Amino acid sequence: MKLVSVSDTFAVSPQLEPSDMRGLADAGFSAVICNRPDGEEPGQPSVSSMRKAAEEAGLAFHHIPVSGGEFPPVAIKAFAKVREETDGKVLAFCRTGTRSITLDALANVENETADARIEHAKRAGYDLSGLRDRLGE
Repeated sequence: MKLVSVSDTFAVSPQLEPSDMRGLADAGFSAVICNRPDGEEPGQPSVSSMRKAAEEAGLAFHHIPVSGGEFPPVAIKAFAKVREETDGKVLAFCRTGTRSITLDALANVENETADARIEHAKRAGYDLSGLRDRLGE
């Protein structure tokens, strides 16, 4: 499990396994967001297996799938709602973590400038500079 901390309350990760959920709970996370469509690639754990493992570990589980580089307003709003309403740390994951950190930057729940969001992503190992215009100020 490769977690990358973006802020005190948010981290991203590439694909997780159901067996990772207990470790997330033990690390102080309260909620997990899956940003992958179910069945995106062979061998990917199903959303239902991830949800079951998360709930058994005491974690809230949210499925907000995005694909094809599209980040529709409904997904951004849903992501922001989870981030705003979760009491504790949130971990979002997708295949590589890029979709998850992009959704967080677009949701901007911490009310940061575009430059600050791009810099946080860069420190986490993700290049969101191509989204500068969409991130606005």
